[in-house]
Amino acid sequence: MKIFFKSQFLWNSIKIAILLVLLSPQVIMAQSIYKLTPNKNAKVIVNGKSNVHDWEMTSTGIESQGVFKFNSKDELIGLSAFNFTVLAKSLKSGKSSMDSRTYKSIKADEFPKISYKLTYAEVTMVQANKYSIQTTGLLTIAGKTQSISMKVMTLVNADQSISCHGAEKLMLTDYGIEPPSFMLGAMKVGNDLIIKFDLSYAKPNYTK
Repeated sequence: MKIFFKSQFLWNSIKIAILLVLLSPQVIMAQSIYKLTPNKNAKVIVNGKSNVHDWEMTSTGIESQGVFKFNSKDELIGLSAFNFTVLAKSLKSGKSSMDSRTYKSIKADEFPKISYKLTYAEVTMVQANKYSIQTTGLLTIAGKTQSISMKVMTLVNADQSISCHGAEKLMLTDYGIEPPSFMLGAMKVGNDLIIKFDLSYAKPNYTK
C-alpha cells in the first residue's frame, strides 16, 4: 500500500512538473498565418550574366504565406510552414524578345508557376526584432523540383508586420533548363542565376 501511494505521489509530481514547464513564459507560443502584402515593394528579382552583358528580370506576380511562431515576449521563435508561387510570365526584363525567349526556356505555357515550399527552418535572433532564418525547402521550376537551402533575414516591425529579404544562387541546368541564347546565338546566357526577394507579410488578428 505504501508503495502504491509513493508511486501515485511520484506520478502526480511528474504531471505537475510537466504542466509548469508547458506554462512557462518561454514555452507559451502563438502561431498565426501571415499573408504577403501585395505592393510594388514585394518582388522577386532574377539576376544573370551573358557573354554580352548582365541582365535582370523582376516579378511582382507573387502569392505567399507563412506560419510564424512567437513566444510570450513577442519574439519570433519559429516558422512552421511557408510557401510562395511566382507566375512565370510575370517575370519581366523590359525587353519583349528576351522575355518571350525566357518563357520558352522555362516552359512557362506548360508550367505557368514557379513554386517554393518550406521543409525546415531554424530561427536565430540577431538583435531585437531582427532574425536570421536558415531554411531548407523545395523549389520547382519548369516542372522540376530541387531542394535548396537559403538564409532569410527577417525584421518584425512595430506594427507586427514581417519583412523578409534574401538571395540564393541557382543553376539553370539543375532544373533541366538549357541556358537560352539570343540574336542568332550572338548572346549566350550563363548557367548561374541569383534569385533575390524582398517580401512583406501583414499582421493577422490572433489571440495568444
